[in-house]
Amino acid sequence: MDAKTVMGADRARALEIFAAVMRAGSFSGAGRLLGLTPSAVARSIDRIEARLGVRLLLRSTRALTPTAEGQVYLQTARRILADLDDAEQQIADQGAPRGRLRISASLSHGRLCVVPLLGPFARLYPHILIDFALTDTLVDVAGGQADVAIRFGPLADSLLTARKIGESRRVIVAAPDYLARCGTPIEPEDLHRHNCLNFNFRRAEPVWPFRRAGQDVALSVRGNIEANNGETLGQLCAAGVGIARVGAFSVVDDIAAGRLIPLLEDYNPGDAEQIHAVFVGGTNTPARIRAFVDYLAARLAG
Repeated sequence: MDAKTVMGADRARALEIFAAVMRAGSFSGAGRLLGLTPSAVARSIDRIEARLGVRLLLRSTRALTPTAEGQVYLQTARRILADLDDAEQQIADQGAPRGRLRISASLSHGRLCVVPLLGPFARLYPHILIDFALTDTLVDVAGGQADVAIRFGPLADSLLTARKIGESRRVIVAAPDYLARCGTPIEPEDLHRHNCLNFNFRRAEPVWPFRRAGQDVALSVRGNIEANNGETLGQLCAAGVGIARVGAFSVVDDIAAGRLIPLLEDYNPGDAEQIHAVFVGGTNTPARIRAFVDYLAARLAG
């Protein structure tokens, strides 16, 4: 083995050790993951810092905290290790999709629309290990926190690849019981007399859009409950608490069963949020990522 090969192997091992330290949060924890002593792990980190001429970790008796340079090194380490792992796994199985696939989805859409698709996908690709997380927090895909993230609405500019996998129209709903008690709004302005439930991550003065005679109008509404997802607002509406404007996917079953009634559809502006799968694209995109995004696009397009 020549010197360049040895140096490449040493650097790959250094990346693995640093990533393990950040995952475990300590030298001893990383040692347990890798079968090394804590002192061997610490020496490896010292050698990396000496070679780079920068400090990657701030060390205290309580925690190891990455510096700004350490964060950059960690992101790079995760990406390189994932590429190495994918390359080895594809060669071992003649290119069949395999390996760990980390997916991030929002609470409501993920539970209602993505989770039901995971079982069939797992049967199609038995060599892929699905690592699925539901959160309304935006994960850092470019930084290696997930392989694929499902995002709603306009996307921020980034170097990530985004593929449209569907869209969700908005609908205003209430339960028959609520309407019997409080009356049915006939025009948008009638909502001023109703308890309108809202999202808590929108504006301080939330508005609902309508279209009347070809003109778009934004109506300010108020209510006594806010939540961070449409599924919760739909449940509250079905319990007769008030009226909400939510993604149709989160209430489609309640509407079909008659537990919720669509309102003011003649004034619905037809607004819809686009849904994208975002991932690190390019010619080296792992087969497991391409397979999952293709699968989502085929099944969520409607």
